[in-house]
Amino acid sequence: MENSAYIALSGQSALKRKMSVIANNLANMNTTAYKGETMMFVEHLVKSKGGNSFIPQKLTYARDVAQYQNLAEGPIKNTGNPLDIAIHGDGYFVMDTPDGERYTRNGHLSLSNEGKLVNLNNQAILSDAGTPFFFGPDDKDIQITADGLISTRNGQIGKIRIVKFDTPQNLQKRAGGLYFSEDPPVDITNPTILQKSLESSNINPMSEITKMINVQRAYDSVRTFIDKEDQRQKKMIQALTPR
Repeated sequence: MENSAYIALSGQSALKRKMSVIANNLANMNTTAYKGETMMFVEHLVKSKGGNSFIPQKLTYARDVAQYQNLAEGPIKNTGNPLDIAIHGDGYFVMDTPDGERYTRNGHLSLSNEGKLVNLNNQAILSDAGTPFFFGPDDKDIQITADGLISTRNGQIGKIRIVKFDTPQNLQKRAGGLYFSEDPPVDITNPTILQKSLESSNINPMSEITKMINVQRAYDSVRTFIDKEDQRQKKMIQALTPR
C-alpha cells in the first residue's frame, strides 16, 4: 500500500473517532450538567521534493492525540424541587462513593430511606466536614443558601462542600456523571449555589449536527479518494504485468 493510501486511512480513522465524540455529545444533550467533548488532532504535512514550499494539494497524516472538555457552564433551569441544586460559576460537588471521593456538577438529589441526602446512584453528597447529610422525620422545609448552608425548621444541618481544580482538564469521566482526579481539590469558601435549580448540558444540538454533517462529508470524500487510488493501482499492476 502506498503512502497516499496510508494517509487517507489515517484521515478516515480520525474522522470516525470524531464522529463518535459528536454522537456521544448529542446523546447526552439532555443529561444534567453534561460537558461536551472535542477531539484534538495533529497533522504531519508533506513537503514537495527539492523545495521548501508545501505541495498545493497537501497530503497530511492525521493523528488524534486527545480530547478535551468544554467546561463552560450550561443553562440553569428552575425545577421547583427543593433538593435540586446547581452551581453557578466554578466548582464541583463532592460525592462519597465505594471507590472514594468523586466530583460532579449534577445536583439532582433526594432523600434515601435512611434520610441521607444522595444522588440517583444512592451516593451521599458530602459536607465541608467530610460527612453525609442526614435528615430526621421532623426536618421539614429544607432550605439551601447560596453558600451551601443547609437548614430545616429544626435548625442548621451543615454546609455543602464545593471544590475546584487548578487543572480541570485533568478530570477523568466516570459512570453516573462523576469525575475523578489525581490532583488534589481546592475548597471554594464562597460558592454560588442555586436551590430548586439544575444545570443543563452545555451542548448546542444545532452546532453538533452541523459538525456531524461536515464530518460525514469529509469521510465520504476520503472514501472516494481511496476507491480511486485502489483503481489506479489496479490499472498500474495490469499495465506492468507481462502478457
